[in-house]
Amino acid sequence: MVEEKTGLCIDALVADVADIISRESGVGVTEALQQFMRTKTYALLFDEESLLYLETAEYIYDMLQAEQSGNWERWREE
Repeated sequence: MVEEKTGLCIDALVADVADIISRESGVGVTEALQQFMRTKTYALLFDEESLLYLETAEYIYDMLQAEQSGNWERWREE
């Protein structure tokens, strides 16, 4: 039951982050999702030990921006 709820949280966050990417970059949601899926931030979201799935979509999007800018110090702080 817990794993199922975690999966639902992650799915919702992925959709929300893709929506933010879409709005901010002007690409379609499908393209935004494909871009997100190729990132370390996306992979970390599925690592249950990171507890990243407990954060907000905005927080995760900020991590993604740090990753994309190569600011690994900020990325690790998040």
